[in-house]
Amino acid sequence: MYLRSRSKRMKRTYQELFISSRGNEYFCEIDEDYLTDRFNLTGLNTDVQYYQYALDLITDVFDLDCDDDMREQIEKSARHLYGLVHARYITTTRGLAKMLEKYKKSDFGKCPRVLCSASPLLPTGMSDNPHIQSVKLYCAKCEDLYNPKSTRHANIDGAYFGTSFTNILFQVYPALVPEKSKERYSPRVFGFKVHASAALERWQDERRRSLGRRLREVGVGGGFKGDLEDEGEEMEEDEEGLVGEEGGL
Repeated sequence: MYLRSRSKRMKRTYQELFISSRGNEYFCEIDEDYLTDRFNLTGLNTDVQYYQYALDLITDVFDLDCDDDMREQIEKSARHLYGLVHARYITTTRGLAKMLEKYKKSDFGKCPRVLCSASPLLPTGMSDNPHIQSVKLYCAKCEDLYNPKSTRHANIDGAYFGTSFTNILFQVYPALVPEKSKERYSPRVFGFKVHASAALERWQDERRRSLGRRLREVGVGGGFKGDLEDEGEEMEEDEEGLVGEEGGL
Protein backbone atom coordinates (compact mmCIF):
# COMPACT_ATOMS: atom_id res chain seq x y z
CA MET A 1 0.00 0.00 0.00
CA TYR A 2 2.68 2.50 1.09
CA LEU A 3 5.05 1.52 -1.73
CA ARG A 4 2.38 2.00 -4.36
CA SER A 5 1.29 5.29 -2.80
CA ARG A 6 4.87 6.55 -2.81
CA SER A 7 5.26 5.77 -6.48
CA LYS A 8 2.38 8.18 -7.15
CA ARG A 9 3.48 10.86 -4.70
CA MET A 10 7.27 10.69 -4.47
CA LYS A 11 7.54 13.91 -2.49
CA ARG A 12 5.78 12.38 0.52
CA THR A 13 7.89 10.32 2.91
CA TYR A 14 6.91 6.98 4.37
CA GLN A 15 6.26 8.57 7.76
CA GLU A 16 4.00 11.23 6.28
CA LEU A 17 1.96 8.56 4.54
CA PHE A 18 1.89 6.38 7.63
CA ILE A 19 0.85 9.15 10.04
CA SER A 20 -1.81 10.49 7.68
CA SER A 21 -3.40 7.07 7.14
CA ARG A 22 -6.74 6.42 8.87
CA GLY A 23 -6.29 4.52 12.10
CA ASN A 24 -2.76 5.82 12.76
CA GLU A 25 -3.80 9.06 14.48
CA TYR A 26 -2.35 7.91 17.82
CA PHE A 27 1.20 7.82 16.41
CA CYS A 28 3.61 10.72 16.21
CA GLU A 29 6.37 11.23 13.65
CA ILE A 30 9.76 9.86 14.70
CA ASP A 31 12.80 12.05 14.14
CA GLU A 32 15.00 10.81 11.29
CA ASP A 33 18.18 10.97 13.38
CA TYR A 34 16.54 8.70 15.95
CA LEU A 35 15.64 6.15 13.27
CA THR A 36 19.12 6.15 11.78
CA ASP A 37 20.87 5.65 15.12
CA ARG A 38 21.39 1.89 15.37
CA PHE A 39 21.62 2.07 19.15
CA ASN A 40 17.93 3.01 19.34
CA LEU A 41 17.02 -0.08 17.32
CA THR A 42 18.95 -2.59 19.42
CA GLY A 43 17.26 -6.01 19.55
CA LEU A 44 14.48 -5.21 17.07
CA ASN A 45 16.11 -7.14 14.23
CA THR A 46 15.13 -10.40 15.94
CA ASP A 47 11.49 -9.32 16.34
CA VAL A 48 10.81 -8.10 12.81
CA GLN A 49 10.79 -10.19 9.66
CA TYR A 50 12.67 -8.61 6.72
CA TYR A 51 14.09 -6.14 9.25
CA GLN A 52 16.58 -4.39 6.97
CA TYR A 53 14.11 -4.03 4.11
CA ALA A 54 11.51 -2.67 6.54
CA LEU A 55 13.98 -0.14 7.93
CA ASP A 56 14.98 0.92 4.42
CA LEU A 57 11.30 1.48 3.62
CA ILE A 58 10.74 3.60 6.73
CA THR A 59 13.84 5.70 6.05
CA ASP A 60 12.92 6.10 2.34
CA VAL A 61 15.96 4.30 0.89
CA PHE A 62 14.13 1.15 -0.19
CA ASP A 63 15.01 0.19 -3.78
CA LEU A 64 14.42 -3.58 -3.95
CA ASP A 65 12.68 -4.86 -7.08
CA CYS A 66 10.33 -7.58 -5.81
CA ASP A 67 6.92 -9.08 -6.51
CA ASP A 68 3.67 -7.91 -4.92
CA ASP A 69 3.59 -10.64 -2.25
CA MET A 70 7.09 -9.74 -1.09
CA ARG A 71 6.20 -6.05 -1.08
CA GLU A 72 3.14 -6.73 1.08
CA GLN A 73 5.23 -8.67 3.60
CA ILE A 74 7.81 -5.88 3.75
CA GLU A 75 5.12 -3.25 4.26
CA LYS A 76 3.63 -5.30 7.09
CA SER A 77 7.05 -5.63 8.71
CA ALA A 78 7.65 -1.90 8.28
CA ARG A 79 4.43 -1.06 10.13
CA HIS A 80 5.40 -3.42 12.93
CA LEU A 81 8.94 -2.04 13.13
CA TYR A 82 7.65 1.54 13.18
CA GLY A 83 5.35 0.68 16.07
CA LEU A 84 8.13 -0.92 18.12
CA VAL A 85 10.49 2.03 17.53
CA HIS A 86 7.62 4.41 18.32
CA ALA A 87 7.21 2.87 21.78
CA ARG A 88 10.85 3.72 22.52
CA TYR A 89 10.79 7.14 20.90
CA ILE A 90 7.83 8.52 22.86
CA THR A 91 9.74 8.08 26.13
CA THR A 92 12.47 10.47 24.93
CA THR A 93 12.37 14.22 25.44
CA ARG A 94 11.39 14.93 21.85
CA GLY A 95 8.85 12.12 21.74
CA LEU A 96 7.20 13.22 24.98
CA ALA A 97 6.89 16.78 23.66
CA LYS A 98 5.15 15.58 20.50
CA MET A 99 2.75 13.33 22.37
CA LEU A 100 2.09 16.15 24.85
CA GLU A 101 0.85 18.36 22.04
CA LYS A 102 -1.52 15.63 20.87
CA TYR A 103 -2.70 15.12 24.47
CA LYS A 104 -3.44 18.82 24.91
CA LYS A 105 -5.54 18.76 21.74
CA SER A 106 -7.38 15.62 22.93
CA ASP A 107 -6.25 13.76 19.80
CA PHE A 108 -6.54 10.49 21.73
CA GLY A 109 -10.10 11.19 22.80
CA LYS A 110 -11.80 12.21 26.04
CA CYS A 111 -12.78 10.15 29.05
CA PRO A 112 -16.30 8.67 28.65
CA ARG A 113 -16.86 8.89 32.41
CA VAL A 114 -19.35 11.72 32.99
CA LEU A 115 -17.80 12.85 36.28
CA CYS A 116 -14.37 13.24 34.64
CA SER A 117 -15.73 16.20 32.66
CA ALA A 118 -14.17 15.17 29.32
CA SER A 119 -10.64 14.78 30.68
CA PRO A 120 -8.21 13.96 27.81
CA LEU A 121 -6.95 10.40 27.41
CA LEU A 122 -3.54 8.89 26.67
CA PRO A 123 -2.76 5.66 24.79
CA THR A 124 -1.03 2.95 26.80
CA GLY A 125 -0.18 -0.70 26.52
CA MET A 126 -0.95 -3.55 28.89
CA SER A 127 2.32 -5.24 27.92
CA ASP A 128 5.64 -4.23 26.40
CA ASN A 129 5.63 -7.39 24.30
CA PRO A 130 3.81 -7.32 20.93
CA HIS A 131 0.78 -9.45 20.06
CA ILE A 132 -0.38 -9.62 23.70
CA GLN A 133 -3.01 -6.90 24.10
CA SER A 134 -4.38 -4.06 22.00
CA VAL A 135 -3.90 -0.41 22.96
CA LYS A 136 -5.99 1.06 25.80
CA LEU A 137 -6.77 4.65 26.73
CA TYR A 138 -5.79 5.93 30.17
CA CYS A 139 -7.57 8.72 32.06
CA ALA A 140 -5.35 10.41 34.62
CA LYS A 141 -8.35 11.84 36.46
CA CYS A 142 -10.18 8.63 37.33
CA GLU A 143 -7.03 6.50 36.80
CA ASP A 144 -8.91 3.93 34.75
CA LEU A 145 -8.52 2.33 31.31
CA TYR A 146 -10.93 2.37 28.39
CA ASN A 147 -11.17 0.71 24.99
CA PRO A 148 -10.88 3.00 21.95
CA LYS A 149 -14.21 3.80 20.32
CA SER A 150 -12.98 3.18 16.78
CA THR A 151 -12.26 -0.37 15.66
CA ARG A 152 -9.33 0.99 13.65
CA HIS A 153 -7.70 2.17 16.87
CA ALA A 154 -8.82 -0.85 18.87
CA ASN A 155 -6.72 -3.09 16.59
CA ILE A 156 -3.46 -1.24 17.30
CA ASP A 157 -0.96 -3.28 19.31
CA GLY A 158 -0.51 -1.91 22.82
CA ALA A 159 3.24 -2.61 22.62
CA TYR A 160 3.52 0.30 20.18
CA PHE A 161 3.02 2.61 23.18
CA GLY A 162 4.32 0.45 26.01
CA THR A 163 3.50 0.39 29.70
CA SER A 164 5.81 3.23 30.80
CA PHE A 165 4.90 6.13 28.51
CA THR A 166 1.98 7.60 30.48
CA ASN A 167 3.83 7.41 33.81
CA ILE A 168 6.96 9.03 32.37
CA LEU A 169 4.90 11.81 30.78
CA PHE A 170 3.32 12.83 34.09
CA GLN A 171 6.65 12.58 35.90
CA VAL A 172 8.25 14.94 33.40
CA TYR A 173 5.20 17.23 33.34
CA PRO A 174 3.75 16.98 36.88
CA ALA A 175 1.65 20.11 36.37
CA LEU A 176 -0.47 18.15 33.89
CA VAL A 177 -1.67 15.67 36.49
CA PRO A 178 -5.37 16.53 36.96
CA GLU A 179 -6.76 17.04 40.42
CA LYS A 180 -8.40 13.88 41.66
CA SER A 181 -12.04 14.29 42.59
CA LYS A 182 -13.98 12.22 45.11
CA GLU A 183 -17.21 13.03 43.27
CA ARG A 184 -19.04 9.90 42.13
CA TYR A 185 -22.48 8.75 41.20
CA SER A 186 -24.79 7.77 44.07
CA PRO A 187 -27.76 5.51 43.22
CA ARG A 188 -31.04 6.88 44.61
CA VAL A 189 -34.66 5.75 44.89
CA PHE A 190 -37.15 8.63 45.09
CA GLY A 191 -34.33 10.89 46.22
CA PHE A 192 -33.00 8.55 48.96
CA LYS A 193 -29.65 6.80 48.66
CA VAL A 194 -29.80 3.04 48.24
CA HIS A 195 -28.75 1.52 51.58
CA ALA A 196 -25.97 -0.78 50.30
CA SER A 197 -24.51 1.96 48.12
CA ALA A 198 -24.73 4.48 50.95
CA ALA A 199 -22.86 2.16 53.31
CA LEU A 200 -20.18 1.55 50.71
CA GLU A 201 -19.87 5.26 50.05
CA ARG A 202 -19.39 6.00 53.77
CA TRP A 203 -16.66 3.35 53.95
CA GLN A 204 -14.95 4.77 50.85
CA ASP A 205 -15.13 8.31 52.24
CA GLU A 206 -13.53 7.22 55.50
CA ARG A 207 -10.77 5.35 53.67
CA ARG A 208 -10.14 8.37 51.46
CA ARG A 209 -9.91 10.73 54.44
CA SER A 210 -7.58 8.32 56.21
CA LEU A 211 -5.31 8.10 53.19
CA GLY A 212 -5.40 11.89 52.78
CA ARG A 213 -4.25 12.38 56.38
CA ARG A 214 -1.43 9.87 55.93
CA LEU A 215 -0.28 11.61 52.75
CA ARG A 216 -0.21 15.00 54.46
CA GLU A 217 1.67 13.57 57.44
CA VAL A 218 4.49 12.44 55.18
CA GLY A 219 4.36 15.65 53.16
CA VAL A 220 2.97 14.18 49.92
CA GLY A 221 0.58 16.55 48.16
CA GLY A 222 -2.52 17.90 49.84
CA GLY A 223 -4.68 14.83 49.99
CA PHE A 224 -7.77 14.66 47.80
CA LYS A 225 -9.98 17.45 46.56
CA GLY A 226 -12.70 18.17 49.09
CA ASP A 227 -11.07 16.28 51.96
CA LEU A 228 -9.80 19.41 53.69
CA GLU A 229 -13.28 20.93 53.58
CA ASP A 230 -14.79 17.73 54.98
CA GLU A 231 -12.28 17.58 57.81
CA GLY A 232 -12.89 21.26 58.55
CA GLU A 233 -16.61 20.60 58.84
CA GLU A 234 -15.97 17.62 61.12
CA MET A 235 -13.72 19.72 63.39
CA GLU A 236 -16.39 22.41 63.59
CA GLU A 237 -18.98 19.81 64.55
CA ASP A 238 -16.65 18.40 67.21
CA GLU A 239 -16.02 21.89 68.61
CA GLU A 240 -19.76 22.59 68.74
CA GLY A 241 -20.25 19.32 70.57
CA LEU A 242 -17.60 20.24 73.17
CA VAL A 243 -19.17 23.67 73.69
CA GLY A 244 -22.56 22.03 74.25
CA GLU A 245 -21.09 19.67 76.82
CA GLU A 246 -19.36 22.51 78.64
CA GLY A 247 -22.60 24.49 78.66
CA GLY A 248 -24.40 21.50 80.12
CA LEU A 249 -21.86 21.35 82.94
